[in-house]
Amino acid sequence: MPVPEGPLVVGVDSSTQSAKALVVDSATGTVLARGQAPHTVSGGSDGTGKESVPEQWWEALAEALRQCGTYAREAAAISVGGQQHGLVTLDAAGRSVRPALLWNDVRSAPQRDRLVEELGGPKAWADRVGSVPAPAFTVTKWAWLKENEPEAARATAAVRLPHDYLTERLTGYGSTDRGDVSGTGWWASATEAYDEEILDLAGLSPALLPRVLRHGEAAGTVRDLPDLPLPTGALVATGTGDNMAAALGLGLRPGQPVLSLGTSGTVYAVSSRRPADPTGVVAGFADARDAWLPLACTLNCTLAVDRIAALLGRDREEVEPGGSAVLLPFLDGERTPHLPHASGLLHGLRHDTTPGQVLQAAYDGAVFALLTALDQVLEADAAPDAPLLLIGGGAKGTAWRETVRRLSGRPVQVPRAEELVALGAAAQAAGLLLGEDPAAVARRWATAEGPSYAAVPRDEAALERLSRVLSDADGLLGRSQRCRARKPGAQGSAGLGGRAE
Repeated sequence: MPVPEGPLVVGVDSSTQSAKALVVDSATGTVLARGQAPHTVSGGSDGTGKESVPEQWWEALAEALRQCGTYAREAAAISVGGQQHGLVTLDAAGRSVRPALLWNDVRSAPQRDRLVEELGGPKAWADRVGSVPAPAFTVTKWAWLKENEPEAARATAAVRLPHDYLTERLTGYGSTDRGDVSGTGWWASATEAYDEEILDLAGLSPALLPRVLRHGEAAGTVRDLPDLPLPTGALVATGTGDNMAAALGLGLRPGQPVLSLGTSGTVYAVSSRRPADPTGVVAGFADARDAWLPLACTLNCTLAVDRIAALLGRDREEVEPGGSAVLLPFLDGERTPHLPHASGLLHGLRHDTTPGQVLQAAYDGAVFALLTALDQVLEADAAPDAPLLLIGGGAKGTAWRETVRRLSGRPVQVPRAEELVALGAAAQAAGLLLGEDPAAVARRWATAEGPSYAAVPRDEAALERLSRVLSDADGLLGRSQRCRARKPGAQGSAGLGGRAE
């Protein structure tokens, strides 16, 4: 076993389906131990939605730490990165009132539309919050809960995000950070404070919300928890959302684009300027430091493509070039473009279309949705040929990597470091412990280093097909949404983006 050079820190990634923990040597970035334990995601009580019991996250975290052995008991600091947007409702005793509504639960689409309209439209939201909320955002989920489960809302004594919940279990104090809270919809990036008018529209008392900690503050220390293999008194950093933690884990500098391929797909970059996109394509998040993290997200990424591969009876790498098929894999509705009630759509089949070509079309559809937002995420002065840092589970796949190269026309770099969310949380813990900038800590650990792949000519024909089909399929993709909103005999369309202008 390697002999640690510096104090040990723990980084946690509490993701949609599991908790992962890394014990890292803060001096070198060497991962000394790792653990992982699953938790369950289920549908809502009506068979829809995506929910998870917060107490399972805690149990999974404890098990992941136990798998780290004695190293976890020697840690001097810990930080938690968690899935963004989830609505955690706690009673006065700190127990969950109901399962948490997760980021990919889009039942709150009607409440989202109401909130956008009542505040004055997309531009009002972008100017104030930095983002036009999607149904993923926490504020829309609370509005849904108030409307559909009023007894649960009345029983709620505290509202938390997933990483807040775990941090509070560690310290005994309620807190959050500016990065993760910027994805709620009730924190205004313009003032860096909770927005009381938005909270009033959603029917949420600010007394239920945690204190927002600044970069470099500690959330507290680990309290006496006999069942948890961490030393009592270890420092606990603020923690942050998973995308913010991954940006820390890469040690990102402004203008470096990242494309993350996981259950969801994201494209983002650190920015020195506060983003505010009234089209709703780009979410104007804060990062985990003092800058910003403009980001676009798709709900359907690796999981959706794997489902198409399973339907075709093929391995995920068994793609074939050519053909005219276009597949928009919006299996769970979609966030970018804003089509919460959409389903998957396949167009352009011919007698000679092969299963491998259909599978490649699924990859193309997933990547296209992310790349359409890339130019809006990057600032105008960003280098047009800057390499895309490709991360997430999909980054390991040849088919994903080659699809990104072919459709982006950019060089691609795949960092060797894995578990970047947990590594970013570890860098945050190390920065707090050592008094360093956590992004500089990650750069010292060389987390972004990895193989590079040169740019190839962009496949303009495929991009044109995808753009045309997405535009022409407006009626099909938005039909469920419009049928819910339209009175009998009414005419008109919500438009492809479904946004109120």
